[in-house]
Amino acid sequence: MTKGRKVSIYVALVLLAAVSVVPFVWMLATSVKHGPDIYTKVPSLLPLDKKTGEWAATLDNYDYVLNVGGLGSAFVNSVWVTAILVPAKLLVDALAAYAFARIPFPGRDKLFVIMLGGMMVPTITLLVPRLHVTQALGMFDSGWGLIVPNVASVLDIFLLRQFFLSIPAELEEAALIDGAGRMQIFWRIVLPLSKPVLAVVTITSFLFHWNDLVWPLVVTNDPELYTLPLALQQLVASPDGGRAYYIMAGATLAVVPVIVVLLIFQRRILQGIAFTGLKA
Repeated sequence: MTKGRKVSIYVALVLLAAVSVVPFVWMLATSVKHGPDIYTKVPSLLPLDKKTGEWAATLDNYDYVLNVGGLGSAFVNSVWVTAILVPAKLLVDALAAYAFARIPFPGRDKLFVIMLGGMMVPTITLLVPRLHVTQALGMFDSGWGLIVPNVASVLDIFLLRQFFLSIPAELEEAALIDGAGRMQIFWRIVLPLSKPVLAVVTITSFLFHWNDLVWPLVVTNDPELYTLPLALQQLVASPDGGRAYYIMAGATLAVVPVIVVLLIFQRRILQGIAFTGLKA
């Protein structure tokens, strides 16, 4: 690759990165502005006073959305829901994937194909059956209703299975000869070798459930159980909370944890995707 072409690629990547970053920076800047300072003839990224031009940043918008808008308790709800759901989901999906990858049982491959076929069914069409099952189990409008129906994912099982198939079978055969059981092999051999794909599944699950709006909206009526996306929607719909500076403050609270997780684990994500093949 020539030097000129390499420079052109870097310039294009920088421009694309700037296009992606500017909306987040604008959101953050708007979240610390006073109401009159947002609507100006000449847009300004900095939180400056509209009349004097002096620095006029404020944290009152965050105080409002956290205490009056209800995003404080919703933030806590999102934290504990994802803190319980993501590890539970990872465990269930990993066990199922290991069974499909390594444990022979009658109808295993057919069952796996049927399960994959379920991925072609739009998620929204399964919303009503899931809700009926949740109500029948007595988990409607409860913390369990937010967690239990989401503890398994066909896509995650597929990704984990494909990675487990890439692990040399000789390692498990040697462990079986030494007297290890299936669960010992799973915990001591398979999982330690699967850190890249486990990281991908963990991070994508966190991102999905942190930002999930539809299921909490359907399964909860109690405002005390609202998660952050649902509370943010309620904030936008409220008469006072629908102002731009409040919305941007709430959106910043919702986005910052996601950005932090992505920045910390971005290398793990790329590594896991690279190692997660499509071996049959």
